[in-house]
Amino acid sequence: MSITEKDLYRDTPVRYLGYANEIGEAFRPVIRKVFVHASYVVAVGYVLADTTDKSRKQYAKPEILGGGARGAAIASGDTLLWQMFASVIIPGFTINRICWLSKKVLSMNKVKGPLGKWAPTALGLLAIPFIIHPIDHGVDLVMDQTYRKYVK
Repeated sequence: MSITEKDLYRDTPVRYLGYANEIGEAFRPVIRKVFVHASYVVAVGYVLADTTDKSRKQYAKPEILGGGARGAAIASGDTLLWQMFASVIIPGFTINRICWLSKKVLSMNKVKGPLGKWAPTALGLLAIPFIIHPIDHGVDLVMDQTYRKYVK
């Protein structure tokens, strides 16, 4: 029986830092853009920290992917691509479009006041738990057929 190491960046609440930009996108209709941009700084910082961690660990493990510089480069590329697409780019775009569309629909129906202002944010926040796993799975499938297929 082997004991697997707990991954700080994927198996703990630290993982939620990767979704900071989705929170920023959900609040975009009601906050200044500087705060939305700051949420991306947090999310990309998380991605870079995870990439650095995986690279450092892979460099020291010659039994997997050859270790050393080659193994570290492969692990870095895999982590950086996966995290950027699964944690930042696709979910951020998705929440942005959900909020944009809901704001347009509310505007077309002449919904104003607090409901018109806050409903897009609420819909964006409510969508986050539903988009995470399908996006992660989709990015895994694409990575398995592209990057991972050619570097290993």
